[in-house]
Amino acid sequence: MNDDLKALIRTIPDFPKPGIQFRDITTLLLSPHGLATCVERMVAAVDGPVDLVAGVEARGFLFAAALAIPLKAGVLLIRKDGKLPGATIAEDYALEYGTDRIAIHADACAPGARVLLVDDLIATGGTARAAVRLLRKAGAVVEQAQFVVDLPDLGGAELLRAEGISVTSLVAFPGH
Repeated sequence: MNDDLKALIRTIPDFPKPGIQFRDITTLLLSPHGLATCVERMVAAVDGPVDLVAGVEARGFLFAAALAIPLKAGVLLIRKDGKLPGATIAEDYALEYGTDRIAIHADACAPGARVLLVDDLIATGGTARAAVRLLRKAGAVVEQAQFVVDLPDLGGAELLRAEGISVTSLVAFPGH
């Protein structure tokens, strides 16, 4: 069903290191029809009302804003630590070599707010799982996450599902 969108996503071999097949959505974003179709299909997959659409830095911001408008929701930015002014709450997560940290404004999410998590791609799920923990720490109700691309062989979507999150994606690519 989403082969039309899959065809708009460019694969760049050996980026950022040998053996990686980088799935580049910039080519999808360049297509007005592709971008509109992507947003329409993501909106159609939302289950029930949401108060906020949380986008993970940086490409997740694009989809969060685009989805928030038809969903009549606000946009919550999940940023790399140190990028937001004012009081924040943060969450650490593991990387292949080390750790990283994401943050939101401490007052960005009212307790009980229904939040849809959105990003362009899910691979191992480290960032997405940290985002769910962060949002829940803020009092959000997070039950849904959407991605344009899933790399199912890396298991991130399954790890999110194990945490009670309904995960949808538009396209999947084998490998990493």
